[in-house]
Amino acid sequence: MLLIAHYCANRSACLGQESLKPLSAKLSAALLRHTDIVPADKAFYEAGLHAKAIGMENMAFVFLNRYLDLVEAIEDGTLDMLDNSDFQDTDIPFEIPLPAKPHLTESQHEEIKEWVLAVSMDQKVEQVLPQDERSTYEASLVAASTGITSQPCVVTGYPVLRNKLEFKQSGHSANKEDWNKFLMATKMSHSSDCQDVLRFIGQWCGSTPNPSYSFQ
Repeated sequence: MLLIAHYCANRSACLGQESLKPLSAKLSAALLRHTDIVPADKAFYEAGLHAKAIGMENMAFVFLNRYLDLVEAIEDGTLDMLDNSDFQDTDIPFEIPLPAKPHLTESQHEEIKEWVLAVSMDQKVEQVLPQDERSTYEASLVAASTGITSQPCVVTGYPVLRNKLEFKQSGHSANKEDWNKFLMATKMSHSSDCQDVLRFIGQWCGSTPNPSYSFQ
């Protein structure tokens, strides 16, 4: 629960900074790992919306298509008809509790439905999730071919594969590029929300080997 709360708080802070929108999309994708706790239709809707906002249309299409399927499942009261093929070899759970009612209003739902329908006619958009050098969905902590589990980045929730920044508290690390991007945005914007996130990470994970940021 602490991890989920941290991802949500960090995403909220990132959404307030234009330069951090890509990090907010990563956090929304990482939250899909926790749809056994987070309401699934809401999580897929937000992940799709944030992917769409940064131009990741393939990912947005897959997530928002899943959102539509989940709303149907909520209305039917069962997961039995859900097609999980888009999420094979990922760490996104299939066995999840269904929310009592859909997250969106009917008009919001119709907007998403129209977008998904329009995009499905566009041959430039593919119904596939992006993969990394592991030949695995890029947000999955577990490598599809080896089963090796990577640590989640404390800034994005994405797997830390290379350019690792380790914290003094064991078991916590960050992707250096995303960490530096978050530090720079905080320094430039003086965002109190971003500063709060950094303070929390410092208390939770300990300092980095070379702490180089202050709020002054």
